[in-house]
Amino acid sequence: MKNFEQGLTYDDALLIPQKSRVTHRGDVSTRTKLTRNIELNIPFISANMDTVTEANMAIALAKAGGIGIIHRFMTISEQVEQVKKVKRHAGFIRYKPFTISDKALYEDAVRLVSTYEISSFIVVNSKDQVVGIVTKRDLLFETERKKPIIKLMTPFSRLIYASNDISIQEAQNLLKMHKIEKLPLIGKNKKLQGLITAKSLEGNASHPQSTKDKHGRLRVGAAVGVVGDFMERALALVEKGVDVLVIDVAHGHNEVALKGMQKIRSKIKNIDIIGGNVATGEGVLDLIKLGMDAVKVGIGPGGLCTTRMVAGVGIPQLSAVLEASKTAKKYQVPIIADGGTNFPGDITKALAAGASSCMLAGWFAGTDESPGGIIMRKGMKYKVHRGAASFLAVADRKLENGEITDENKLNTVVPEGVEALVPYKGKVSDVIYQLLGALRSGMSYCNATTIKELHQNSKFVRITEAGFRESKSHNISELN
Repeated sequence: MKNFEQGLTYDDALLIPQKSRVTHRGDVSTRTKLTRNIELNIPFISANMDTVTEANMAIALAKAGGIGIIHRFMTISEQVEQVKKVKRHAGFIRYKPFTISDKALYEDAVRLVSTYEISSFIVVNSKDQVVGIVTKRDLLFETERKKPIIKLMTPFSRLIYASNDISIQEAQNLLKMHKIEKLPLIGKNKKLQGLITAKSLEGNASHPQSTKDKHGRLRVGAAVGVVGDFMERALALVEKGVDVLVIDVAHGHNEVALKGMQKIRSKIKNIDIIGGNVATGEGVLDLIKLGMDAVKVGIGPGGLCTTRMVAGVGIPQLSAVLEASKTAKKYQVPIIADGGTNFPGDITKALAAGASSCMLAGWFAGTDESPGGIIMRKGMKYKVHRGAASFLAVADRKLENGEITDENKLNTVVPEGVEALVPYKGKVSDVIYQLLGALRSGMSYCNATTIKELHQNSKFVRITEAGFRESKSHNISELN
């Protein structure tokens, strides 16, 4: 007990400016590894929190070159739908387009259009053979609700289609030549293999930096726990095309968590899994031994998290990332710094300490893409942001799943987080732009043109409280 280790957080250190060959911050590449097998163009991950990431946020992050992690505080079917919404949003080829039976009626099609917000269906028979296509244009002025779909559709005899080995240019030429917006991909025996739309071609070209899978679809991750229906949830998400699973556990270096991760890894071999959260080298090593493809680091650094104050446990985040990355480097497993970035420069510090990416929550909360509506308070716009272990979040879940049936028993909840209002920020793309600009600037000071060079070249200096105070604007009255 006489030799306490000293833990440092981002406020306790600065990066030392170095002689730099970087002439412009635009010359810097922020490309990095999310996991062993998935790369990102920007090192930003939106946190799997119910006030941060659902489909809209995940779409925005993937378009920008990062990735979003869909939170798990919903039913399995709801979470699967969120993943499907992201996967359907963009991609050169849609491999599982919506279909409708040739026995369906006009009213069936209208209901599906409203439910899934789509504009066309491939019509198939009982043998899953394509018999035609029906579009929103075919449904637009129809008034007879019981009219059979086969009387509204374009039949197979007049259908323009192609095989799934068609190139982007060939698809564009066909759509242009025939003045159509949908191109079904059909194989042997009239079996449907996919669909190309004018919108998917346009989207594929408009975001060249976006994070995409091999089919040109946006990548998305989803969180799962380690108790209850976690295995069923994980398998359902994988079946519907999720790109990466994130183990969402407050203390990932716990026997229950370790056994849960082991079970998921033993059943799921074909996609990457991110383990966590841990804050030590030993924790990182044990998760790597279980086959985790990246490790999330951070116990209690988040702005809404009170674990350190309630439980008295944690490691200041800069020290945690430094120690974790030292271990992970030996096995070439990426580290994700989760939480504690109060200023844009903290992201640069986290990456310089050895992280390959940062999971961000507060930065993205309060944007258009975060879940929840806008609240007006004293003439200002806000959105709700809450920690996953906050009182309301925990109470909601316990009441919903039946763990607590009497509201008078809510005093049994021991929260490790808080709820808050955060100012409304507009589009998340504007926030990302500012954070990326700050990161590129920080990298240029460190003579780093890549994240890998930032790892290699960075040097820290410890600062005092006076040094931190000097780092901020001071002795002025700001105009805001």
